[in-house]
Amino acid sequence: MSLYNIEINSLDGSPINLNDYKGKHILFVNVASECGFTGQYEDLQKLYDTYQDKLMVIGVPCNQFGGQEPGTSDQIQSFCSKNYGVTFLMTEKIDVKGDNQHPLYKWLTNKDLNSVKSTSVKWNFQKYLVDGNGAFVDYFYSITKPLSSKITRQLK
Repeated sequence: MSLYNIEINSLDGSPINLNDYKGKHILFVNVASECGFTGQYEDLQKLYDTYQDKLMVIGVPCNQFGGQEPGTSDQIQSFCSKNYGVTFLMTEKIDVKGDNQHPLYKWLTNKDLNSVKSTSVKWNFQKYLVDGNGAFVDYFYSITKPLSSKITRQLK
Protein backbone atom coordinates (compact mmCIF):
# COMPACT_ATOMS: atom_id res chain seq x y z
CA MET A 1 0.00 0.00 0.00
CA SER A 2 1.44 3.36 -1.06
CA LEU A 3 1.19 6.47 1.09
CA TYR A 4 0.02 8.30 -2.01
CA ASN A 5 -3.12 6.13 -2.27
CA ILE A 6 -4.41 7.12 1.17
CA GLU A 7 -7.49 9.31 1.18
CA ILE A 8 -7.86 12.16 3.64
CA ASN A 9 -9.70 15.46 3.52
CA SER A 10 -8.47 18.93 4.27
CA LEU A 11 -9.81 20.96 7.17
CA ASP A 12 -12.38 22.52 4.81
CA GLY A 13 -13.60 19.05 3.75
CA SER A 14 -12.06 18.91 0.28
CA PRO A 15 -10.03 15.81 -0.67
CA ILE A 16 -6.25 16.00 -0.38
CA ASN A 17 -4.35 14.25 -3.16
CA LEU A 18 -1.07 13.18 -1.56
CA ASN A 19 0.23 12.49 -5.09
CA ASP A 20 0.51 16.27 -5.45
CA TYR A 21 3.48 16.12 -3.07
CA LYS A 22 5.51 13.45 -4.84
CA GLY A 23 9.08 14.68 -5.05
CA LYS A 24 8.80 16.54 -1.74
CA HIS A 25 9.31 15.38 1.81
CA ILE A 26 6.10 15.42 3.85
CA LEU A 27 6.12 16.09 7.59
CA PHE A 28 2.89 14.90 9.21
CA VAL A 29 2.23 16.36 12.65
CA ASN A 30 -0.75 15.55 14.85
CA VAL A 31 -1.70 18.97 16.22
CA ALA A 32 -3.89 20.41 18.98
CA SER A 33 -4.82 23.98 19.87
CA GLU A 34 -4.78 23.61 23.67
CA CYS A 35 -1.53 21.69 24.19
CA GLY A 36 1.69 22.73 25.90
CA PHE A 37 3.38 22.12 22.53
CA THR A 38 0.92 24.31 20.57
CA GLY A 39 3.60 26.99 20.23
CA GLN A 40 5.33 24.62 17.79
CA TYR A 41 2.89 25.90 15.15
CA GLU A 42 5.19 28.93 14.86
CA ASP A 43 8.28 26.83 14.08
CA LEU A 44 6.30 24.47 11.83
CA GLN A 45 5.35 27.54 9.78
CA LYS A 46 9.00 28.70 9.72
CA LEU A 47 10.08 25.21 8.63
CA TYR A 48 7.49 25.26 5.85
CA ASP A 49 8.44 28.78 4.75
CA THR A 50 12.13 27.85 4.63
CA TYR A 51 11.85 24.50 2.85
CA GLN A 52 8.57 24.69 0.93
CA ASP A 53 10.33 23.94 -2.36
CA LYS A 54 11.21 20.50 -0.97
CA LEU A 55 8.83 20.00 1.97
CA MET A 56 5.10 19.95 2.66
CA VAL A 57 4.07 20.24 6.28
CA ILE A 58 0.69 18.69 6.97
CA GLY A 59 -0.99 19.39 10.30
CA VAL A 60 -3.38 16.67 11.43
CA PRO A 61 -5.77 17.85 14.17
CA CYS A 62 -6.50 15.19 16.78
CA ASN A 63 -8.47 15.30 20.03
CA GLN A 64 -7.22 12.00 21.50
CA PHE A 65 -4.66 13.40 23.93
CA GLY A 66 -6.18 15.20 26.88
CA GLY A 67 -9.09 16.52 24.77
CA GLN A 68 -6.76 19.31 23.64
CA GLU A 69 -8.32 19.80 20.20
CA PRO A 70 -12.04 20.21 20.95
CA GLY A 71 -12.73 22.77 18.21
CA THR A 72 -14.67 22.49 14.99
CA SER A 73 -12.87 22.71 11.65
CA ASP A 74 -13.70 26.43 11.40
CA GLN A 75 -12.44 27.08 14.94
CA ILE A 76 -9.20 25.19 14.29
CA GLN A 77 -8.60 27.04 11.02
CA SER A 78 -9.29 30.41 12.62
CA PHE A 79 -7.05 29.65 15.62
CA CYS A 80 -4.12 28.55 13.46
CA SER A 81 -4.39 31.48 11.06
CA LYS A 82 -4.95 34.17 13.67
CA ASN A 83 -2.41 33.04 16.25
CA TYR A 84 0.33 31.47 14.13
CA GLY A 85 -0.21 32.58 10.51
CA VAL A 86 -0.41 28.93 9.41
CA THR A 87 -0.39 28.53 5.63
CA PHE A 88 0.69 24.88 5.43
CA LEU A 89 -1.89 22.19 4.79
CA MET A 90 -4.25 21.09 7.56
CA THR A 91 -6.36 17.93 7.41
CA GLU A 92 -9.70 17.12 8.91
CA LYS A 93 -9.68 16.09 12.57
CA ILE A 94 -8.94 12.36 12.82
CA ASP A 95 -7.97 9.60 15.25
CA VAL A 96 -4.25 8.80 15.14
CA LYS A 97 -4.51 5.69 17.33
CA GLY A 98 -7.05 3.17 18.58
CA ASP A 99 -10.00 1.39 16.97
CA ASN A 100 -10.85 4.30 14.66
CA GLN A 101 -7.27 5.06 13.63
CA HIS A 102 -7.23 6.79 10.25
CA PRO A 103 -5.55 4.84 7.39
CA LEU A 104 -2.87 7.57 7.17
CA TYR A 105 -1.74 6.87 10.70
CA LYS A 106 -2.09 3.12 10.20
CA TRP A 107 0.50 3.51 7.42
CA LEU A 108 2.72 5.87 9.42
CA THR A 109 2.76 3.66 12.53
CA ASN A 110 2.79 0.11 11.11
CA LYS A 111 5.97 -1.54 9.77
CA ASP A 112 3.86 -3.97 7.72
CA LEU A 113 2.60 -0.95 5.75
CA ASN A 114 5.52 1.53 5.80
CA SER A 115 8.25 -1.16 5.56
CA VAL A 116 10.51 0.58 8.11
CA LYS A 117 9.21 0.53 11.69
CA SER A 118 6.21 0.33 13.92
CA THR A 119 5.57 3.15 16.37
CA SER A 120 2.79 4.51 18.50
CA VAL A 121 1.67 8.10 18.76
CA LYS A 122 2.42 9.18 22.32
CA TRP A 123 1.15 12.78 22.38
CA ASN A 124 0.25 15.86 20.34
CA PHE A 125 2.88 17.25 17.96
CA GLN A 126 4.58 13.92 17.26
CA LYS A 127 6.12 14.19 13.80
CA TYR A 128 6.43 11.67 10.96
CA LEU A 129 8.72 12.37 8.00
CA VAL A 130 8.28 10.76 4.59
CA ASP A 131 10.69 11.35 1.70
CA GLY A 132 9.96 12.55 -1.82
CA ASN A 133 9.36 8.99 -3.01
CA GLY A 134 6.77 8.29 -0.32
CA ALA A 135 9.15 6.21 1.82
CA PHE A 136 9.00 6.43 5.61
CA VAL A 137 12.11 8.23 6.93
CA ASP A 138 11.65 8.60 10.69
CA TYR A 139 9.45 9.90 13.47
CA PHE A 140 10.12 12.41 16.21
CA TYR A 141 8.46 12.77 19.60
CA SER A 142 6.73 15.99 20.62
CA ILE A 143 9.81 17.33 22.39
CA THR A 144 11.71 17.46 19.08
CA LYS A 145 11.33 21.02 17.84
CA PRO A 146 10.31 21.47 14.19
CA LEU A 147 13.54 23.34 13.36
CA SER A 148 15.71 20.68 15.05
CA SER A 149 18.68 19.45 13.03
CA LYS A 150 17.19 15.95 13.41
CA ILE A 151 14.53 17.12 10.95
CA THR A 152 16.27 19.80 8.88
CA ARG A 153 19.30 17.63 8.01
CA GLN A 154 16.89 15.29 6.18
CA LEU A 155 15.88 18.20 3.92
CA LYS A 156 19.33 19.34 2.79
